Amino acid sequence: MGATRRKPEKKAAGKGAKAPAKEVKVDDRAATSPNPEEHDPDNVDEQWLQPKEMIKPDDQLDLDEAELEKEFTRILNANNPHAPQNIARYNYKERAYKCSPNVEQLFMHFEMDGGLLFKGAEEGAKKSVAAEGGEGGGAGGAGDAAKQGEGGAKAEGGAPAGGAAGEEGVSAQPVEWQPPPKKETLRNQFNFSERASQTFNNPHRDRETSTEPPPRATFSATATQWEIYDAYVLDQERQKLAKEKAAKQGKKDETSTSRVGAAKRLQALDAAGNVADDLVHSASMLKSAKIVERMVNQNTYDDIAQDFKYWEDASDEFRDNEGTLLPLWKFTFDKARKKSVTSVCFNPRYRDLFAVSYGSYDFLRQGSGLVCSFSLKNPSFPEFIFPTESGVMCLDFHTQHPSLLAAGLYDGSVAVFDMQSPGNKPIFQSTTKSGKHTDPVWQVYWQEDDLDKNLNFCSVSSDGRVTGWTLVKNELHHTEVIELKLAENMASAGGLEKERDGPAGVEQPLFGLACGTTFDFNKKSDHLFIVGTEEGRIYKCSKAYNSQYLSTYDAHHMAVYTVQWNKFHSDIFISCSADWTIKVWHHNHPTPIFTFDLKVPVGDVVWSPYASTVFACVTADGKVRVYDLHLNKHEPICEQAVVRKSKLTHLSFNPSYPIIIVGDDRGGVTSLKLSPNLRKSLNEKIQKNLEDANYRESEILKFNNLISSLEIANTPEFADAPAAAAPAAAAGAGAEDANAGAA
Repeated sequence: MGATRRKPEKKAAGKGAKAPAKEVKVDDRAATSPNPEEHDPDNVDEQWLQPKEMIKPDDQLDLDEAELEKEFTRILNANNPHAPQNIARYNYKERAYKCSPNVEQLFMHFEMDGGLLFKGAEEGAKKSVAAEGGEGGGAGGAGDAAKQGEGGAKAEGGAPAGGAAGEEGVSAQPVEWQPPPKKETLRNQFNFSERASQTFNNPHRDRETSTEPPPRATFSATATQWEIYDAYVLDQERQKLAKEKAAKQGKKDETSTSRVGAAKRLQALDAAGNVADDLVHSASMLKSAKIVERMVNQNTYDDIAQDFKYWEDASDEFRDNEGTLLPLWKFTFDKARKKSVTSVCFNPRYRDLFAVSYGSYDFLRQGSGLVCSFSLKNPSFPEFIFPTESGVMCLDFHTQHPSLLAAGLYDGSVAVFDMQSPGNKPIFQSTTKSGKHTDPVWQVYWQEDDLDKNLNFCSVSSDGRVTGWTLVKNELHHTEVIELKLAENMASAGGLEKERDGPAGVEQPLFGLACGTTFDFNKKSDHLFIVGTEEGRIYKCSKAYNSQYLSTYDAHHMAVYTVQWNKFHSDIFISCSADWTIKVWHHNHPTPIFTFDLKVPVGDVVWSPYASTVFACVTADGKVRVYDLHLNKHEPICEQAVVRKSKLTHLSFNPSYPIIIVGDDRGGVTSLKLSPNLRKSLNEKIQKNLEDANYRESEILKFNNLISSLEIANTPEFADAPAAAAPAAAAGAGAEDANAGAA
């Protein structure tokens, strides 16, 4: 077709005059056309096509040269523009449909499964061996195929090589197949095989319960404008009254006050009309909250309460007059953790209530003090809290007024707190004008009311004064009971005065005053008392006159920490000191009748309230020791460690329950229950149902029998007790004081 077709150029040339004009026209179009190839004279076949015209849309912008030359940058990314952006999937954790933030951007254009195998794999090795064997066995077949194609090859002019190849194939010997030599395959460390397993999904279960709806009540009322105005006026008056009372009281301490005091304040505010309608802060709500708190604590410490009530150590039956101490509650207060327990004292009426004073025995680190009152019914928080500016060194409850608590402070002042009064400030406190001590007050002791029925107590201090304080109206009046003058000891063995350089019974005075550390009044003769000093001496004195001591005992070599009269036998007292010893004395004998060396400083010693021969002590190694002279005169019947890495400072017996409380130098107070072997006398009293008078006589007789078994019972001092050294003017009173309470 291409050979017989004529070209348009030749046909156009045979038409004569019109040909040049047509050629010029073609040349003009070729010159003016944007694509000269379309109007090329050689490409005459496309000249009959309709020319292309540029059609512009109606809304096309007309841009100038600057706008046309401006470059616009477009960033190409691999995101799929047609991928959906709102794919929702079910979230089993939240049990709801959630929009998935992950969108699949991959779009597959072509996919084909390949047939390649890895040679190192087992399946690839089998395929390669099979392929090599097929090549060797197919040689004869190749010759037959060559014979069949011999004719065709000759027809096309091919050489007869195919026949020759066929002949060679027929005459060839069959080749035996041999396995290929094994090649050492190198381990591919990057050969990765994925293994996956599907775990069992536990079925979800929903549990629902239906409860009864709480009762509802609809209340509606109509309030007028004048009622709203009156309510606002009343509220403003209450706020004004509260501000005036707060300004009068001054800046209050941040420490929480006593609960009874809070109730009193609430009652006072109710009476003034301040918070009469506030039920939440009322006294009844405070009392109810206190009861609920004790119930919660009883449930929390139920196992300890059961041990306190019912536990008895059955192993005491197998011990030979030895007992144990069971730890019960531990009482702590956050603001007293870094302070030492300086005194513990049980309330004489409320047997579960006891007071603890906090101070510091490190005289270089003195700070504020604290008085807390705890109850066995609530070991989690104090019942009453009284903060002080100076450390509190001693406490004592009044026997007839159990709400009054006397305290001695480190700065030399004494204070009286009332647990029933509102606030946490003392109702009485001594000042410099009222004659306070100049050194720390180490002990206070309530006395019987005077002739005017005024309350009074005594105190002893390191300034060498024993002072009596009387509560009169709103102030304290002080009287000097005795000044502890230093006196040279005339007794060679240390005891009652004997003649050496001066006349008989006359002491040789020295300069200065003795530093008093502890004292105690006789239970039978309230005017007779003994005083312990830092020099180690013990003085027996009387309130009848203050010119001279009744007796002087060279008791210890270091400071005397505690002296205490026996609660049953009025002639016996006990003392302990920092020189590691505890001594039991008869006030008519110059030397101790019992001495115990504990090899460690003794912090406190206390007679038992239920037996005349039982006493307990605490030592600096954190141990509590209980002695019963009736059972063992040499060793304690109980020695038990209570705390670790701290020192025990004071202890006290409960007057009704068989427990003791001990305090340490880290602000902790621990209660301990005595086992049956440690309270045999109390058990006998309960079993025999003895009256107090009969029981007291039996305990006095027990101690007298103990003294009669000693060798010193036959000494002249016991046979004929000497009268106290006193002036002739006071001979009668001195003899009465010296022999008061003698057996």
